[in-house]
Amino acid sequence: MPKKASTEGSEPEPETTGDATPTKAGKVAKPAKGAKPNALQQPLQPSEDLAAVIGEGKLARGDAVSKVWSYIKEHKLQNPEDGREILADSKLRKVFGKDKVTMFEMNKHLARHLT
Repeated sequence: MPKKASTEGSEPEPETTGDATPTKAGKVAKPAKGAKPNALQQPLQPSEDLAAVIGEGKLARGDAVSKVWSYIKEHKLQNPEDGREILADSKLRKVFGKDKVTMFEMNKHLARHLT
């Protein structure tokens, strides 16, 4: 008599909502062409101040955050004593409105510059 495969210790299948389907790694696949993009995939126009940092043209919120992080790392704007703190240069000061922000409050400031 063959043994049944045990499901103990295996990970539960990921749950999804909407049209997205899980992949083997548990990541959610992008919606099919013609489907409405979710809030993170929606193309947004950066303000003039933010465009000076990340460039002109519409892009998704996640792409904008990635480009800001690239700028921060390229210009070595993280506080060497506390990597969670960003020391704004003249361009980022216009976006953040102050000289220092934490990585946790950065997205709040970026949201005001993406429409």
